[in-house]
Parts: sequence; structure tokens; C-alpha cells
Amino acid sequence: MRGDGSTRLLDANQVMPAGKGPVRAMRRFVQAGGFAVSLVWASAIAVSATASAQGDAAAGFPTHPIKVVVGFAPGGSPDLLARVISQKLSERLKQPVVVENRPGAGAILGAEIVSRAAPDGYTLLMAPGSTLSINPAVYSKLPYDAQKSFEPIALVALWPFLLSVNAGGPIKSVQDLVAWSKANPDKSNYASASAAFQLATELFKMRTGARFEHIPFKSGGEVVSAILTGQVTMGFADAGPVLPQIRSGKVRALATTGPSRSPELPDVPTLKEAGVADMIVESYGGLVAPKGTPPGIIQKLEQETLAVAGMAEVRERISQMGLVPAGETGKEFSGRVAREIAMWTGVAKAANITLD
Repeated sequence: MRGDGSTRLLDANQVMPAGKGPVRAMRRFVQAGGFAVSLVWASAIAVSATASAQGDAAAGFPTHPIKVVVGFAPGGSPDLLARVISQKLSERLKQPVVVENRPGAGAILGAEIVSRAAPDGYTLLMAPGSTLSINPAVYSKLPYDAQKSFEPIALVALWPFLLSVNAGGPIKSVQDLVAWSKANPDKSNYASASAAFQLATELFKMRTGARFEHIPFKSGGEVVSAILTGQVTMGFADAGPVLPQIRSGKVRALATTGPSRSPELPDVPTLKEAGVADMIVESYGGLVAPKGTPPGIIQKLEQETLAVAGMAEVRERISQMGLVPAGETGKEFSGRVAREIAMWTGVAKAANITLD
């Protein structure tokens, strides 16, 4: 634009590199632009094709049975929860959803199996806090990465632990237990079925000054048996295996580690009510899939799992097991895992616990 308001047209030779003719230069410009446009279209087509493939995979999923791996022996909360959720998922997905128990190495075996499975949505893990948040805190090396080896699907339940003793013994309260352990340090011991219960007990010791030696067991059922037979002084256990024995009067629950009393055990105080401050412990249970599972399939599994978790019948059954019904999306589940890893890593370091 000139100062007088008129427009000055530039000769093509004035905007092209020296020594290049305008037509030849323009041809090169168009060719280059055409190549760029082609790349854009190719990229768009690839994205569209990928999205379409994922949508088709999810639309046709599942076409054969799904396996839910549980890293513990039958009878514990992860196992019972997996069976409740799998039954209803099977009905909704119109395919069998089968629970497979693969206990071993503190649930590491089951997690490793799923982390290495084909990322197609047909092999899932019922992952409790011990697998995703506790193991990373106590093992320097694991055959899986809790935050990188899995695709979180949905969290379906939370559960506090129950601090329990033999009902036939002299210990009737948390205060009794702490006093007895201090008076009998050579006889005081505790059972745990995984690192989760071990860390919970070590945190209890730190908060109260109680003294207990650790005796490991393979399952929650074995922990309850050890309490019943007097093999151990006490044990933290999830409600699944211990609740029937509490109801029968053979095991005495001294406290729950949850933030509030359990509706199933309204007479059992929280640890805070029992005089132990700053100790709220809740594990969790949720489904995860191998990393790389198509987003469309993850989304479908998340949607169906949350639908199952929201059923009145399912929530009632979960409550009857002494667990707290929940429903967190995969994103929310992932955030919980990260927070719990940070917390338990601090506890393990303070208690100098490593399981390598």
C-alpha cells in the first residue's frame, strides 16, 4: 500500500530468489505445498482409521471369555470382590468372566502375569492396594511397574482392615493389646498375608509403641486360622475372611482402620476412637488391564464395571463382605494409586522395611 492509498503490485521476480524464474519458483512452491497438504491428509486419514479400528474393536468386544486374575488364594477380599463383579460383568457383556487365582510372592505373580498378557482386554487383574501401592513401597525391583504396566479401568470397593485377636484370650481392647505386648515382648507376634498388613501393623507399632514380631502367611484365611488357634497374638485382616469368625464369636475385633465404624460391625470402634491417632488405613480393589489395551476397550470395560458397581444388589453384597462400595473412573483410580504409593513409601522408609 502506497502513501497515496494506491496498491502496488510486485513483480514475481521481486519475491523469488535471485536467478529463479517466477514460473519455475511458483511451481516449486506449489509442489512443496502440495506435499505438505498430502502429509496432513495422510495423517488425518491415519487418525481416522485408528479411531475407527478402536471403535470397531470396542463394538465387537468381547467375543470370547475374559479372565480376571487374582493374586491371592481364594477367600480374601480381592478374591470375593472379583467374583461378585465378574458374575455381573458376565451378564452384561454376554460372555463368561472367569476368576483365576494365581497366588504367590505377595501377589506379585498375578500382577506380572497380567502385565505381560496380550493387551486385548481379555486378561484383567483385580488389583488391591497391596499390589499397586504397597509393593512399590517395599520392593526396589518388581517385574511390573504399578503406574506404567497397567491401564486402570475402575475402582469398585474400599476396605479398612480389622484389628483382631482370639476371643478366648484376655485382650479385650486396643489398650489391652498394647499393654500386653509391652509386658510380653518375647510372646507378642502378629500375622500378615501381604506387605499391606505388615505395613499397617508397623504403622500401628509406631503410633502406639506396641511390640510384635512378624509371622508371614499366604492368605487372609490363614491369618484368621492363626488367630483362632492362638498361633499369633493379633493380626490386621480385611473383613472377607475374618468377618464370619467375628460374627460367630470366635474372633474379637478390637478396632477398624477406617475413617468411620462399619455398618456391619457398629460396636467395633475406629482406631481413633480406641485412642490411636493419625491412623486411617483403607485398601482398595479395582480392575486394571495390560498397558496398551485399546482405549475403546478400556472405555467399554470402565463403563460396564461402573454400571455393575452401582447396582443395588452388588453394593449390598459388597457391604455384607465388610467392604465399602465405591465407583471411581480409571483416571480417579490412577490418582489414588499415586497418592498411596507416596504415603506407604514414607511408612516403609520410617520402619526400615524392604522385602527384596
